[in-house]
This record gives sequence, C-alpha cells and structure tokens, in this order.
Amino acid sequence: MVNGLSNSELKDFLDEKSFQYNQVSFIESDPIQIPHEFTKKEDIEIAAFLTSIIAWGQRKTIIKNSYKMMEILDNSPHDFIINSSEKEIEKAHIIHRTFNPVDFRYFIKTLKQIYIDYGNLENAFYIEKENTDMHFNIHNFKKIFFKNNFPLRTTKHLSDPFKGSACKRINMFLRWMVRNDNKGVDFGIWKNISPSILSCPLDVHSGNVARKLGLLLRTQNDHKAVLELDRKLRKFDDSDPVKYDFALFGLGVFEGF
Repeated sequence: MVNGLSNSELKDFLDEKSFQYNQVSFIESDPIQIPHEFTKKEDIEIAAFLTSIIAWGQRKTIIKNSYKMMEILDNSPHDFIINSSEKEIEKAHIIHRTFNPVDFRYFIKTLKQIYIDYGNLENAFYIEKENTDMHFNIHNFKKIFFKNNFPLRTTKHLSDPFKGSACKRINMFLRWMVRNDNKGVDFGIWKNISPSILSCPLDVHSGNVARKLGLLLRTQNDHKAVLELDRKLRKFDDSDPVKYDFALFGLGVFEGF
C-alpha cells in the first residue's frame, strides 16, 4: 500500500485519470495537434516524428516551431521530403533551442533516404522477432538514421536507451503512431508493432508523479527508471501500458500533483 492506496485502488485511480485525459480535448494544448493536421499516413508520421524531436521546453514554443517546420515543408511533408531539391533543402531554416538548420536539413535528407530504403518510417523501427519492449528497435533506428556522413552535433537529437537515455521523445512518438485509443488522440496507424511493448515517455512531470504514487523508486529519469516504470505499469495493463502516460502527465501538468 502506497499513499493509502492498495494496488487495486491505485490501478483504479490511474485508469480513471487515463480515461479523463485521453480525450479529444487533450489535443488542443498538446504537440500531437500538429500531426492531426494531416490525413495521409506518411504526412502524419513525418509531422509526428519531427514534432517529437523538438518536444522539449515550453509546450507553446514546441507547437509554434513545429507548425513552422510544417510550413517550411509546404504543409505537405512527405511530398517535400521525397521531391525537394538540394537547393530547396538548403533554404530550410528552423531554430528550436539546440535544434538548428544543420540538424533540420540532415533530418530532411535522412528521412528521404529512409523512405527510399524502407518505404515508410514504421519499417525502419520494426524488427521481425519476438520483442518484449522497443528499446533495441530505438537503438537500431538511431544506427540507421546516422549510418552515413552526418554532423556529429545532430546525433544528440535522437536518444539511445542503450546509452542510458529515457528516450522520452521517441517513446512519445511511438505512442502516437502505435497506440489506437479509439478516442481520436493517438493515431494507431502502425499495425506491425504491438502497444504492449511500448514504454511510457518519462519526463520530469511523469517521473515526479510516478514517484509520489510509489510506481518509481529510482531518482533519475533515465533508461533504468523506464524499465522500472514499465514493470509496474504492465502489471496494471499488459496490453496497453502506455495509456497511463495520460494519467501521469495529466496529474503532473494539469493538476500539479
């Protein structure tokens, strides 16, 4: 029993809060609104990926700069990435904290190569073997993304769980793509990856709430903390553990829990 709640009571509390925040109204103040501007699968996944990559700092700034990226991509990200000339790419200019034009241009060029080599982003993350989590997939995707000539500075914008990172932004992106919540928030357009192997996007808000609820003992928000939180949340729902991201985030950001 933690904070006066038994495990079953804690599960009920988290289920209730997940239901409360996993609603369409969540979209209007969240960066997930950017990929919701699109209907084509490739546009959705590119918009979601690029938005997630710059998803740190103030949410209003993240949203503003994500929309700016979409404008640079002519509000047709897949078409721009596939068909843009070198000259057009060199004009692409965005700055979000440490993410700068050098990084953005590399991301555009590499996404084009991924679509040529893999057909879509999902295939670049998917590995045909029995997985219990996405950690190796994320690690492998980073190797794919930085396979050829790349600016060393740009590598910091894709985290690697095997280097100890919580990979909050990539795990958030995977939640958006894989999880079908039937609520119109998460997209569920990737069908080859099971939501059961996703990890909660761990950041300062969700981490603090998880500790207060006794879900997390580790003090750092790192890969080991993600593994610990994974084990706890999968006991509550082994088919859709990351639905609890809505509960932890909502409690932390909207309720100041």
